[in-house]
Amino acid sequence: MSDDLPFSTTPADLAAFLAGRLCHDLMSPASALASGIDLLQDPSMASMQDETIDLIGKSAKKLIDLLEFCRVAYGASASAEAFDAEKLGAVLSKLFEHMRPDLAWEVEPGAVSKTAGRAMANLAQMAGSALFSGGTVRVRSTLEGETVAIAIEGEGPRARLRAEVLDGLEGRGWGEALPGHWVQGYYVRQFVDDAGGRVMVDVGEGRIAFAVTLPQ
Repeated sequence: MSDDLPFSTTPADLAAFLAGRLCHDLMSPASALASGIDLLQDPSMASMQDETIDLIGKSAKKLIDLLEFCRVAYGASASAEAFDAEKLGAVLSKLFEHMRPDLAWEVEPGAVSKTAGRAMANLAQMAGSALFSGGTVRVRSTLEGETVAIAIEGEGPRARLRAEVLDGLEGRGWGEALPGHWVQGYYVRQFVDDAGGRVMVDVGEGRIAFAVTLPQ
C-alpha cells in the first residue's frame, strides 16, 4: 500500500471489496442466464421459447464480455508484461455494447503496459457508468518523453460521477456509502501510485475527465 494515500486499508479488506464488486457485476447476467434456462424447462412457457433463447444468448454474451473485461481490469489476463492496444480496445468495445454511452477508442496500435492498460480499462468503465443518459467516452494515450499520458473523457447529458468513486480516486475512504463503487477508484489510485504515476479527475457540466501520467 502506498504511503502517499491519505486513507489506508488492509490488503485482505481491499481484496474482499474487489471480490464483492466483481460478484455484484456478474450476478445480473448470471441470474438472467439461469432464469432463461428455467423458462426453457417449463412446459407452460413453450410459447415463449424464441424470446427465452434470445434472453439466454444475450445474457451469456454479457457474462463473457464482463469476464473478459475483469481479467484485464483486475487480473493478470496474460503472462506478458503488456497488452496489445487493439485487443484492449476490442475488449472495451464489447463491454460498451452493454452500456448506454458509445466508446471512441483513439489509442495508437502497439504495446500498452499492464498498468496503463488497467488504468484505461477501469477509468473507461467508470466514465461510461457516469453517463446515465448516454453520450461518448473517448480514450486516448500519448507518449510524452519518458511519460505515458492517458486521457479519458466522458461527455453526455446528466453526467454524474458518484461521490464515493471520486473519494476512491483521491485516496479517501468511502464514508457512509457502500464500498462497491468506491473500491474501483481506490484500486486505480493505488496501482497508479505504486507505479510512480498520478491520476487526476475533472468534473464539469455534462463532462467527466480522467487524466493519468505514468513512467514509460
